[in-house]
Amino acid sequence: MRYLVIGLGIYGSNLARDLTDMGHEVIGVDVNQTHIDEIKDYISTVYLVDSTEEAALAVLPLRNVDVVIVAIGENFGASVRTVALLKKMGVACLYARAIDDLHYAILEGFHVQRILTPEQRAARDLAHEMELGAAIQSLEVDDAHYVIKFDTPAYFHGIAVKDLRLDENFRLHLVAVARRTGSTNILGVKHHEPEVVYPAKDAGETVVQPGDVFTVFGALADFRAMYRHIS
Repeated sequence: MRYLVIGLGIYGSNLARDLTDMGHEVIGVDVNQTHIDEIKDYISTVYLVDSTEEAALAVLPLRNVDVVIVAIGENFGASVRTVALLKKMGVACLYARAIDDLHYAILEGFHVQRILTPEQRAARDLAHEMELGAAIQSLEVDDAHYVIKFDTPAYFHGIAVKDLRLDENFRLHLVAVARRTGSTNILGVKHHEPEVVYPAKDAGETVVQPGDVFTVFGALADFRAMYRHIS
């Protein structure tokens, strides 16, 4: 896919690099020459453009990309004006970053396809980690329910997956168990790759080992209750 990322600060540049590493074509846009210079060797094309000017936006290949992402976060006014101009110009698929609730509400009014909230999401995940004392990653499904990936606590180690009875005991549905397997590349460097061991044949008999990673679906309150119980 082809992406056009407007705003190449810390968030925008990292997003552009990640998309490029995944094999996508990325076009970057920023008004700051320093930001352009820092990323120009990593992505396919860069434009030094003030996205708050309609005439400047007109030089961009907006019709030849699959998604336009407004990653501007520091300049509230520039973000909103850029989104407004892009909507006026008929951009079909538009994502935009919101830095606070007011920004989010304004972007909702433009009916963009997706509103990105990286700071809030990162803060929420960190708060969950600090509260639970565990490294977790979460995907919000609605206000109460999440898909949560977490390192298995010592309490689980040595117990067969079927005997944990997460559904019965904690109302959490186990989606997958991944096990880190060590391997060595052609240079002799050791690294760890995850391998799914559940669901699989006779997966219920799988015994949980240190380093296993669980992915579950359920209410955040039930996930917290599980951690309080095993602690």
